[in-house]
Amino acid sequence: MSPNPAPRKIRDANARDLKFRSLAADIRRGILAGTWAVGAKLPTEAQLAAETGLSLTTVRRAFDDLVQEGMVVRRQGAGSFVTDRQPPRRRSRLTVGVLLPDTQLYYPRVLQGIEETLSAQDVSLQLATYNYVPEREDSSIEFLVESGVDGLILVPTLTGITDPRQRVKDLMALNVPVVLLERSLMDLGPGDRTEHVCSDHQGGAYDAVFHLVGLGHPRVALLTRGRTPTEPAIVAGYERASADLGFEPLMFRVLKRDWENGATDQLVAELVRAGVDAALVFGDREATLLEAAARRAGMRIPEDLALVSYDDEMADLAEVPLTAVAPAKHRMGKMAAEVLLRRLAEGDDCPIHQVRLRPRLVVRESCGAIRQAADNEEE
Repeated sequence: MSPNPAPRKIRDANARDLKFRSLAADIRRGILAGTWAVGAKLPTEAQLAAETGLSLTTVRRAFDDLVQEGMVVRRQGAGSFVTDRQPPRRRSRLTVGVLLPDTQLYYPRVLQGIEETLSAQDVSLQLATYNYVPEREDSSIEFLVESGVDGLILVPTLTGITDPRQRVKDLMALNVPVVLLERSLMDLGPGDRTEHVCSDHQGGAYDAVFHLVGLGHPRVALLTRGRTPTEPAIVAGYERASADLGFEPLMFRVLKRDWENGATDQLVAELVRAGVDAALVFGDREATLLEAAARRAGMRIPEDLALVSYDDEMADLAEVPLTAVAPAKHRMGKMAAEVLLRRLAEGDDCPIHQVRLRPRLVVRESCGAIRQAADNEEE
C-alpha cells in the first residue's frame, strides 16, 4: 500500500477528502485486485497506522466504512477479515445531516446559509426536525446517522435537561463529526471541547443596553420570554451591562403563555411605577405586544418608552418599527457548514473551531435614535 494515498476531491481540486476515506479506498482497491483474498486477514489497525502515518482513529474509521459496506468483518480477538459479500454501490457525494428544532422564524435563514455552502461544494443535505420535543431528538439523529450522512450539524436541547454535559458528550461520541449550531456549554469555559458556531447573545444584549443608555436613558429594563435556550445568555449580557453602566437591574421573565394572555398591560404599569422609560424585549412578538399595551396606556413610542427587541424576525412590521438586535443567522449557517466541511476534509489535523458571531443592532424608530439624529441636524 502507498504510505501517502492520494486524497479524493469534494469539489474540483479545492479540498482534500477525508483521510479515512482515502485509506478505505486503498484497502478496497487491494481487496478487489486480489491483494487480500476472500477470508484473508487484513493488517491490524496499529500496523496500518504505523505504515501510513495516520492516527489510529483515522484507521479505525476506514475499517468502519469497509465493515459497513460488507467488505470486511471484525472477529473479536482475531482481527479483521475480507468477506465474500459484494460491496454495495457507494455514493459519489458527501452528505451532511442537519437537525433543527423547526424551520419557522429563526431557522430558515440559518438553513439557507447551510444549503448554499454545501451546494457550492457539491455536498448534499439531509434535514430532520424535532419541533422542540426533546424525546424526538434521538430518533431524528438516529435517522440521520442511519441514512449514511458523513457529518452532522445539530441544534440540540441543552437547557431544561438533567445533565447537559453528558448530553453533549454523547453527541460528540457519534461515529461522524458533529458541529453544534446555536448551542454550547456556556459555563464550561475551556472545558468545552465541542465544535460549535453560535451567536454571541450576551454581546447582543450588552450592546442593546449600551445603545439605550447612550440615548439618554439612565436605567434600562429587560423583559424576556422565559424558559428558552437563548434567555440565559441574554440575561447574562444584560446583567453585565447594568453592572458596567452602574444601574440597578430590572428584569421581568415572563412565560410565553402569559405574554399571550394579557401580561403586557401589567408590565407597562410596572415599568411606569419603576420610573423606567427604556427596555430591551426578547423577542419581536413580545416587543410588539408591549408597544400595543403602551399605546393603550396613553404612552408614545419612543418618546415615553424606548424599545429594542431581540431577534429581528418581524421587528420592522410593528406599528412603530422596532430597533432590533439581529443575530447573523445566514452567516451562522454558512460558517457551521464551512467548519464541518473543513473537519471532513482534514480529519484529526483540523483544529477545533469554536465560533461566536456578535449580533448587529438594526436601528429603526422605536428607540428614538433616528428622531434624535434628525433633531441634532436641525439645530
